[in-house]
Amino acid sequence: MESWELREWYADFLDTCNRHDLDEVRGFVDAGVRRAHLPGGADAFIDDLADLFHGFPDWQWRRIQVVIEDVRIAVHLRGTGTHTGIFRGIAATRRHVNVAEYVFLRVQSGRITEVAGTTDRAEIVAQLTG
Repeated sequence: MESWELREWYADFLDTCNRHDLDEVRGFVDAGVRRAHLPGGADAFIDDLADLFHGFPDWQWRRIQVVIEDVRIAVHLRGTGTHTGIFRGIAATRRHVNVAEYVFLRVQSGRITEVAGTTDRAEIVAQLTG
């Protein structure tokens, strides 16, 4: 993909995530996706999103900056949502969380094959319990 195509691909991916359409998200993710310091595979990727969306049904990401280089995407995001469901064993607090995230993706043949970044749920938990 050309860089402009990859930028459009990412916009479509983020829109799909923000609609919480996990079936469609799966279409963006390689079955064997590698994730830094997390279990690999598309099922684990989708399960983590499902857990987030269960705890925060209104969760949304806002793109701050995107950098494209060859098959790699670096993104600065802002994630926000209201805790109205169980998340990581924590009952709903009705607290609103707001976290910065930095994500690095490798995309090949229109699928995410590698993910790394600061999508650390610990910051979300800290805002819920602090």
